[in-house]
Amino acid sequence: MLSVYLICVGKLKEKFYKDACAEYVKRLSAYCKLTVIEIPEAKLSKDPTLGEITNALDKEGDAIRAKIPPSSRVAALCVEGRMRSSEEIPQMFPIPGRSPDKHMVFIIGGSYGLHPSIKAEANVQLSMSPMTFPHHLARVMLLEQIYRAFKISEGSSYHK
Repeated sequence: MLSVYLICVGKLKEKFYKDACAEYVKRLSAYCKLTVIEIPEAKLSKDPTLGEITNALDKEGDAIRAKIPPSSRVAALCVEGRMRSSEEIPQMFPIPGRSPDKHMVFIIGGSYGLHPSIKAEANVQLSMSPMTFPHHLARVMLLEQIYRAFKISEGSSYHK
């Protein structure tokens, strides 16, 4: 069974996001070993300077990097990434026994995104849309797309 990691900057607070994520975590348990890791979002002043933001992204980047297991294929969600259709998402996953990668890792940054080094080190830069979404909603959307990817791979009618 494939190990999938979702590394997120920031903790879910709202019940409706928690409930939606819990539903997809439950559904995904039949398809993969899913681990959701929350990295604390760096504390910033109300009107942070560019230097403060850069330092925060650097600290968050170090924390993210420490949580990526060896032999992972990494997808960083970022605005610079390429949009992919739902049918293309399963093609991003390593195939157990056929790929040197043993894990699939998705990374969602905080309010100010991801450190440039995290994006550069990722195998894939993925954009969900040219629109801006709260990073907590992006987590729900990504979990749904991961679930959809497994359903597409099995030929299920869920995708229709």
